[in-house]
Amino acid sequence: MTKTYLMNSLIEKMQSPDQDFRFMGLNDLLNEIKQDPNSFLGDESVENKVLRQVLKLVEDKISEVKNQAVKCLGQLIKIMREGQVEFVVEALIQFLVGKDEELRDISGLALKTITSELPPDGKIAGKACSELAPKLLSQVLNPDTPPDTLIETLATLSILITRFPAHFSYSQIKPQPLTAVAPLLTHSRPAVRKRAISTLSLFFPVSPPDLCAQLLQTNVFPYLEADANLERQRTTVNLVSAILRQSPQQLASSFDRIIPGILKAVQRDDDELREGCLQALETLLLRSSAEATPYLPSIIQTGVQYIKYDPNYTGGDEDEDMTEADEDDEDEDLDAEYSDDEDASYKIRRAATKLLGAVIVTRPELLAPLYKEVSPVLISRFGDREETVRLEVWATYIVLLNQTSMYGGLPQVSEGEHVVGGKRKRESEDSMDVEEHPYALLKSQIPALSKALLPQLKVSKTAPTTLQAGFQVLHALLSVLPGSLFAQVSPIVVTIKGILSQSPTTTTSTLHLTCLSFLGLFFSTHPPPVFMSSLSVLVPVLLKSLGERHPRIASETFRTFSALLNATRPVKNGDWPERVYDHAIQRLSTTDTDADVRICAEDCIADLWVCVTDVVRAKDGKEWHAVCRTTGNTGGAVRVVTKVARNVEMSDDWVNGCVDWVMGLLKKSGRGRKTELFAALETLIRRYQPGMPADLPPSLVSQIKVYINTSDISVLSQALCILVLLLELAPETSFPPIERELLADIYPIAHSPLVSGAALDALLSFFSALVEADDQIATHVVPGLVVAVQKSGGKGDVNPMNVAKCIGEIVKSQQGVAAGTIAEYSKYIKKSSKAKTSSVVLSLLILGELGRFIDMSPQQDIFYNVIEHFSSEEEGVRTAAAFAAGEHLISRTTHCGGRVSCAPGNIAIGNLHLFLPVILNIAENDSSKRLLSLHSLKEVVTHCSRGQLEPVADHLWTPLFNNSTSDAEESTRNVAAACLGKLTTMEPGRYLPQLHAHIRDENPAIRATVISAIRYTFADSAPSYDEVLVPLLMDFLSLMKDSDLTVRRLALSALNSAARTKVHLVRDHLHALLQTLYSETVVKPDLIRTVQMGPWQHKVDDGLDARKTAWETLYTLLDTCLHKLDLPTFLTYLLPALSDPSDEIKVLAHLLIGRLSSIPLCVPLLLARLDVLTPALDATMKGAPVTKDTVKQDLERAAELRRSTMRAVAALVKVVAVGNATGANATGGSQKFDALVDDIRKSEQWGPEFRELLG
Repeated sequence: MTKTYLMNSLIEKMQSPDQDFRFMGLNDLLNEIKQDPNSFLGDESVENKVLRQVLKLVEDKISEVKNQAVKCLGQLIKIMREGQVEFVVEALIQFLVGKDEELRDISGLALKTITSELPPDGKIAGKACSELAPKLLSQVLNPDTPPDTLIETLATLSILITRFPAHFSYSQIKPQPLTAVAPLLTHSRPAVRKRAISTLSLFFPVSPPDLCAQLLQTNVFPYLEADANLERQRTTVNLVSAILRQSPQQLASSFDRIIPGILKAVQRDDDELREGCLQALETLLLRSSAEATPYLPSIIQTGVQYIKYDPNYTGGDEDEDMTEADEDDEDEDLDAEYSDDEDASYKIRRAATKLLGAVIVTRPELLAPLYKEVSPVLISRFGDREETVRLEVWATYIVLLNQTSMYGGLPQVSEGEHVVGGKRKRESEDSMDVEEHPYALLKSQIPALSKALLPQLKVSKTAPTTLQAGFQVLHALLSVLPGSLFAQVSPIVVTIKGILSQSPTTTTSTLHLTCLSFLGLFFSTHPPPVFMSSLSVLVPVLLKSLGERHPRIASETFRTFSALLNATRPVKNGDWPERVYDHAIQRLSTTDTDADVRICAEDCIADLWVCVTDVVRAKDGKEWHAVCRTTGNTGGAVRVVTKVARNVEMSDDWVNGCVDWVMGLLKKSGRGRKTELFAALETLIRRYQPGMPADLPPSLVSQIKVYINTSDISVLSQALCILVLLLELAPETSFPPIERELLADIYPIAHSPLVSGAALDALLSFFSALVEADDQIATHVVPGLVVAVQKSGGKGDVNPMNVAKCIGEIVKSQQGVAAGTIAEYSKYIKKSSKAKTSSVVLSLLILGELGRFIDMSPQQDIFYNVIEHFSSEEEGVRTAAAFAAGEHLISRTTHCGGRVSCAPGNIAIGNLHLFLPVILNIAENDSSKRLLSLHSLKEVVTHCSRGQLEPVADHLWTPLFNNSTSDAEESTRNVAAACLGKLTTMEPGRYLPQLHAHIRDENPAIRATVISAIRYTFADSAPSYDEVLVPLLMDFLSLMKDSDLTVRRLALSALNSAARTKVHLVRDHLHALLQTLYSETVVKPDLIRTVQMGPWQHKVDDGLDARKTAWETLYTLLDTCLHKLDLPTFLTYLLPALSDPSDEIKVLAHLLIGRLSSIPLCVPLLLARLDVLTPALDATMKGAPVTKDTVKQDLERAAELRRSTMRAVAALVKVVAVGNATGANATGGSQKFDALVDDIRKSEQWGPEFRELLG
């Protein structure tokens, strides 16, 4: 069937007088276009006939047909020609201005549909915008346009600007959107004014500055005056609030007129205006908190004033001496008296509460003042008569508690803790500071908080949602101040009993979960005497909850009992542990038990064993038949066995049974479970009382053999650890099967480049344990390792350093083979040797490892032969020689305790007087060998103790400093700086001042060396070094402002290291460092240069490395100093990074967005900036256009960048979900972001991957 024939047959259907045929014709057309868009394209005249017929059916009398025609237009707009777009738009606009109201509605819907369905890229979108926008704006200017049509027109304009902001260049739009829409602010219909406000706020960011200023002068400033028309002032305040959501930076210069005007307007006697003003102030704080700082006291005062605004309530505080029954009666009377549905004052109180919440979120540095001014007011409103306000107040107080947890800084002081002895004076001196601290202020307000909150939690008359919110407040309070509810046990227990006594329903199950979670935290954070007397009331209802069919309630109850068991350990009275045990056994014995319930029951069994061992031991072990199953999810059971084996003395029969069970699981389990299983196996093996059974090691060795390979390095590491344990505990029975079955498989593993870190440590431990288990095996293992390397043929997948470490470990454990080993491998490094390069490298590394603990002074020729290899043509030989030369300086007679690893820490040094001058002479006089000699010195300095370095430190300092500050390359400077840093930590009082003296040196190379050396010192954790460093640290970090770019970058890197390893030293100085750090995140045009590369010009950004280091430092600070960061300011600098010219910076920005999205306190800040974040994310998703010069690598990099962008967008989608769930998304402003998410979802290339990220 040809396309023309198909389209003509569909047209014939659509022209049928039968409404069903017309509908089916449209439906068939829609399906054909979706399946194959090319089915419509072909003969232009036929295409036009189809379009005319679809447009004709938009006027159809049947609603189903009209709606189907609109759907067809939504699909056709994606594929039609440019001229056809203009034709369709013109026809729909003519329908929109007609007199037929129903036709106007359907045409408005059609316009919104086609604008929503336009593809984001390609020429169609640009053509549609250029054709549609002017016509719509002309329609807005037409005074005869009906109000409903105006609303639809403005909605379509909003969709266009939201989806295609790049196509709205203000110089090309005629008439101008601001000019056309602004008159509608005075329209008689509120709905039109509301839509006009939204549309103006969307066009404001892309409009010319002069038009924006004109809008402010004519439509904003005059109507913020005290005597302005009330209706216009409401509209103006709403307009300001909308613009603040979209483009706060464009209003920043006018805040001196806008904010005072809003603060005056809020005092006028109009509830709707007050609510709008409070919402505008909230948006202002969330979007421009820094600019709002001068007005913050007035804003807080306004929030405090109107959170108490309740003109219809004239009652005073309840008499504190009234009985609870009297209070209940009074509450009922008040409810009856103030049930007027016309009372809207609660909206003002709710808006004021959200305003104070915005202050709390954006001003963590004001926590102490907020506890003085805001917290008491919030507590006083805990009993607000309107439930929505009450819940908002509680939610705001939870935000205050969360901010205190994150930014409070001072750990709590335990109840009854006193300062004794000579520190009494210091207590009196610091008492004022402690009293002013957020934690102390919160602690002082707990009685008032409890008195205000707990009466609201009455089971008989309070809604489940309110009860749940109340317990969330209590939960947050205990998270911040553990143990703070010791005086409120009785009312809390009464409420909990009332809740848990009732069977959970669909509406109350969440309340039960919240209540149980709080109770578990209560047990964990209070000493047993506080709640022991209440257990007689709580335990029965908790046991009842254990039997509930609802799986989540049963799970949470088991967790609560686990918390109770651990809090009262050891449990000495009561029969409730036995009843908990019975419930757990019942759940574990039932095959249809929910997986989460089973895991929690298993954990509870482990806690019972640990906390009430005698009770459970008397049960004859029937629980193990239920726990130790071999099918299903066995992760919880493995944790139970491990915990019990670690904490309880168990019989060997039990251990034998568990070992067999674990080994059985090892055969079946996937990779994820093997880590837990090996950990359990190790714990069990250590539990054997008199000794390991003789038949166990051979059995284990045969089963572990399958894991001795490099396919899974983590499993290999654990398998080797088990072998080490067997060799240590039962060498006689373990050594023969290991030698016979495993040793040949381990030789190749020793030279695998995949083995490093924990796996290498385990391998070294294995060889050490092996040669200690048998005195004779060392003479076979050393050549066996070397032969395995030689058999590999010296391929690129060989790591000779690992082999050298293994041989060094063997010789160290059995030093009887040392002489033969040195003699064997020293012959390969002689000048006359004809050995292969791989043999020379391996020999140098072996001799270097042996030199760490064996005196080489009698064989001085070995050292000089090593030095000769500094001149080798092979880089690998030169590097190995530098390593060996350094190790030849290491220890003559001092024995190093412990095992040598890839970074040994307890290595002795000897014969420095003999060998050190030789290396120093090379470093000073031979520039071609300088870097190698410095590497040798680094080996010496890194692996020596303080006592051994002190005599030679001065001899090392000057040559190292000189070699790193002359015309040295950066690699040379880095090696020397690492040595200087080590020497500095060894004797900080001596060398730190010397480094400090050079921070203002004229030579930038010297300054670079100084800050590099300081960066290396941060790895030292000695408190004595910190004491010397503290007074000088800020002077060193002041090099972040250095005129030399390299010095600045190194200083930034030093701050990054300090933030990771010595955060306690920099935390209190961040306020002085952050502005400099932020300034380095900005692209600096003066550091960008153009380089000619043949016929092409390439831009090089010399500031990229410093900018990248600055962002990496900020990422570190998010993890270590979050409470010291002003998050609104952080976001202000993060936004431009999303559009940085460097893809590396964009990826870092995406990572930061993902990190911020995981912080609950950032949710409202990110929500308020969604539309500012969106354009950069959208531009990155679209990517650069593909040209003929685009290569495969460019496409791969662009794809990775898009994936990074999608991860950031997915994180923000979850933020939006959280905001919607918690009500934090009240400020809106996410239309552009929603459009971006929809576009990515619909993308054929990225949609499936994006949906997978969203889960």
